[in-house]
Amino acid sequence: MRTLKIALGLSLLLLVTVSVAAQKATTDWDHGINFSEYKTFMWVQQPHMENPAMDKRVTDDINKELAHKGWRLVNDNADVGVVAHGSADKEMTIERFYVGFPEGWQWQGWEGTTITKVTTYPVGTLVVDLFDTKTKHVVWRGFANDTFSEKAKKNEKRLEEAIEDMFSHFPPKSK
Repeated sequence: MRTLKIALGLSLLLLVTVSVAAQKATTDWDHGINFSEYKTFMWVQQPHMENPAMDKRVTDDINKELAHKGWRLVNDNADVGVVAHGSADKEMTIERFYVGFPEGWQWQGWEGTTITKVTTYPVGTLVVDLFDTKTKHVVWRGFANDTFSEKAKKNEKRLEEAIEDMFSHFPPKSK
């Protein structure tokens, strides 16, 4: 009986430790948007992580999640534009707003003006923004902390888990 109590106590302690150390993904979105109208997406700007090997992983994982939700990746004329950025060993302090875009898209990215606002994110954060390509406004943002670390082996699994968690309740339901 005493062994059972000790085992249960250790199990509870382990569970609490794991939940405290777990990643946390949060999302926010424009509650006036009907996400069921969106069917296609494209990358407006490819991710540029501090570790270049992560660029493709971020892109592939987000593509997989959006495809799983029924969205189709296209090269142009998409309903939604995707931008992702993250940091493993520096605090992120950049938030970009894209305004004043004329008709059409450029291969190198958006055509128009970029306004940059200083915002601090904890080390290891991944931010994913989805833009309505007609209005050029952010319609959804996912934010995951503890996604990247200095240990490359852990990053691939943590990244996949963070993006899965981020998109677990996507697309948001209209009110």
